[in-house]
Amino acid sequence: MKSSGEKRDRPRLVVITGPTGVGKTALALALAKEFAAEIISADSMQVYRYLDIGTAKPTAAERRLVPHHLLDCVDPYEEYHAARFRDEARQVIAALHGRGKNIFVVGGTGLYIRVLLGGLLPGPGADGALRNHYRDLAARRGREHLHDLLRHRDPAAAGAIAVNDTVRVIRALEYLKATGCSITAGQAAHRFGENRYKLLRIGLQAGREELFELIARRADAMLAAGLVDETRAIMARGYSGEIKALQSLGYKHIRAYLEGRCSLAEAREMMIRDTRHYAKRQLTWFRGEPDMRWHGRGEEDRIAALIKEFLAP
Repeated sequence: MKSSGEKRDRPRLVVITGPTGVGKTALALALAKEFAAEIISADSMQVYRYLDIGTAKPTAAERRLVPHHLLDCVDPYEEYHAARFRDEARQVIAALHGRGKNIFVVGGTGLYIRVLLGGLLPGPGADGALRNHYRDLAARRGREHLHDLLRHRDPAAAGAIAVNDTVRVIRALEYLKATGCSITAGQAAHRFGENRYKLLRIGLQAGREELFELIARRADAMLAAGLVDETRAIMARGYSGEIKALQSLGYKHIRAYLEGRCSLAEAREMMIRDTRHYAKRQLTWFRGEPDMRWHGRGEEDRIAALIKEFLAP
């Protein structure tokens, strides 16, 4: 059993999360500056270089105000996953804790946050041949076919995994074949129960209509900031439209416009629609997480008071 001194020495993490578009970045920047904290990004798309506007990545000016970590880690064609995030984030946490820095983990990728805080689900190792088979199937018949296959075999997992998240679809199929059990059942049994950090979990939320309006405004702001040109530049680098980065929100819609498959107005509407659906899934995920302290927009003073108490010696 750990001594009380060892428990007090655990790194303290302020986790700020919530649905896309709700204002996590602005809140985290203000609070990190107030508490002299550094920010670890928990966003599965902000790890990619060149994807700036469409991922709402903190600007260079914002990064000069508050140091950020785990942004621009890989090129768009490279695979980045929860296990890699966990390992790299834990290295950053150890270094910041050693320097006596306050640490914020900020983002909306629920799986990344869960794996960082609670560890990876034990299970079978990677089956290269099986993964290649499913990747080939997705390439030949499409992501929708692969997701349909999962829905037929494991409806619970399919309901929790987006159609375009091929990496997680393949992992769920692989886990099912190796164990005979749904990956969702394995996750529920495991409960990601490691306990290496002291946590304050803050969820930022908004009412349904307000959130939908924020998402629409953000889409328009991204378009005004140059999302079309950014997507065109990424495509000009020779990256395939089939890579995960260009299948993400915003980029896949603008790519459809640039390829002549829809108008810019139609791309905008589809982008807003799909982002709203994604935000709903995020809320469902985060509301199932333990010890979440939910706050609305405009409650910055209450949140700051919680953080001050949490970080007190």
